[in-house]
Amino acid sequence: MAQQLKALKCEDPLPLNQSERLNSALISWFEEFGKNYPWRSTNDPYEILVSEMMLQQTQVSTVLERGYYRKWLERFPDFKALSSAAEEEVLRAWEGLGYYSRARNLHKIAIAVMKDFEGVFPSDLSLIEGLPGIGQYTAGAVASFAFNAAVPAVDANIARVLARLFEFTERIDTSGGQKQLWKWASGLVPQSGARSWNSALMELGQTLCKAKSVQCQECPAVSWCLSENPLELPVKKSRPEITEIQEYVVFAFEGKRVLLEKETGRRRKGMWKLPERAAESLSGLNLLTVQKYGITRYRVTMNVYEAKKESALENEQWFSIEEVENLPMPSPYRRVLQKIIKV
Repeated sequence: MAQQLKALKCEDPLPLNQSERLNSALISWFEEFGKNYPWRSTNDPYEILVSEMMLQQTQVSTVLERGYYRKWLERFPDFKALSSAAEEEVLRAWEGLGYYSRARNLHKIAIAVMKDFEGVFPSDLSLIEGLPGIGQYTAGAVASFAFNAAVPAVDANIARVLARLFEFTERIDTSGGQKQLWKWASGLVPQSGARSWNSALMELGQTLCKAKSVQCQECPAVSWCLSENPLELPVKKSRPEITEIQEYVVFAFEGKRVLLEKETGRRRKGMWKLPERAAESLSGLNLLTVQKYGITRYRVTMNVYEAKKESALENEQWFSIEEVENLPMPSPYRRVLQKIIKV
């Protein structure tokens, strides 16, 4: 079958009869082997949106096994509850997941849904795309999974599956590459059952058609797959090298209060951390601990020094231990404080 389809390559979609057979094979496989994630057993657009935002940069195992998804829904069960919360509370609840712009966008979406749609999430794709922080993939995913709309949703897993299925040898991380992937996805998505179809494609990429391993003999799409060397696909730009960074902060603790600095940068805006200081100003101070952590393409070594007497500078403030517990704080700093004073 695959050899018969070779002539189609990138220029043509699958013939209708082959597309329908692929659809049937993939959905049958998914119904038997698909994982029963909590967001797959609901049509609630809020719960589906929360899962999609969490999973953008975080593994499924982290979201589920560490309880982030469940705890979030317990704290903010719907758009109304989330829209009423202060941003600091939202960031604190998101703590540990990283990439905090996702939490801010989710908060903004909740406010927009309450204000512009009377608390009812829109089902129209163009209206979903107009909400704050929602891109093409997230809009398609929510429309498909919540409303069963016949629209594609191309995430990293589906992009990899499509690139191998059609033996796409161009880079997928270019505008042209993305356009081609979405064109294929649009041509394959069925008019009915889009929810199951998109879920099945994702499941295939998560299980049998992984980035570094494939199980072609078990794949329901193998008869249609044009790729002879699937592990060579998809083609992407090489990842940038990891950059090492040294970070110097102080732990100042006076009268059962700790000094913290409020982040002003885009990535962690509104969160609190141990105050940064120039390395040369720390001469003679006691090095309390060293904490290593990674963020995107950086590997950071945080050097924590004990400051005996410290004055609050701009964007810095003293907090009691009880107050610190409720502040939003990047996980590496929280771990350091827990290690030093058991916060």
